[in-house]
Amino acid sequence: MNKILIVEDDLDLQEGLSFSLQSEGYEVINADTVEQAYAIFESQGCNLILLDCNLPDGSGFELCTRIKKSYSVPILMLTARDTEMDEVKALELGMDDFMSKPFSLAVLKARIKKLIAKEMPQLQVVSNGITIDRNTCKVYKNGTEIICSKIEYQILGYFMENAGKVLSKEQILSHVWDSQGRFVDDNTVPVNIRRLRAKIEDDPKNPERIKTVHGIGYIWKER
Repeated sequence: MNKILIVEDDLDLQEGLSFSLQSEGYEVINADTVEQAYAIFESQGCNLILLDCNLPDGSGFELCTRIKKSYSVPILMLTARDTEMDEVKALELGMDDFMSKPFSLAVLKARIKKLIAKEMPQLQVVSNGITIDRNTCKVYKNGTEIICSKIEYQILGYFMENAGKVLSKEQILSHVWDSQGRFVDDNTVPVNIRRLRAKIEDDPKNPERIKTVHGIGYIWKER
């Protein structure tokens, strides 16, 4: 069940939105201040934040900035101030969508559904004879299951989701390991890619799926 955090200090509107979204099958949690919302988000997480612009202890812009520094959760801002500057500021700060009050509940629900669907990972990723099944966390090569470690699975998924893009060693480290590369050394990425190639390539010494881009990184090649 997808979870929505509503950050709204108008308690009547908060209650109405909660009831309407719960009737659509969403789990809803509520907050009416910046600090309360951030604490709830940090402890419980959510799939989308419905964020009022003006709050008793600050603004929705401030909360958006704090959250977007570390998280990619979609945020839809609601504001009573229908000005172009507010909308521009919201989008520049990383808001994913923006609606002015009063708004159509049907349109709001449609936008929420679209934002959540956009963030949902594909349940199955297929490329160049390799299939990742997100439901079971299994990997298949031409229909035959191959056994991958957790790290190999994460690297493979990262490559396939970014097929055709050159990924540097630093990007791979940041995605799979710690963002500063702590607890790993310079050989960590090449060693794990070599192990992965041994499992998914027809000829690991002449790879056709994970290609090396000398001096830059690696690229997943699609057929």
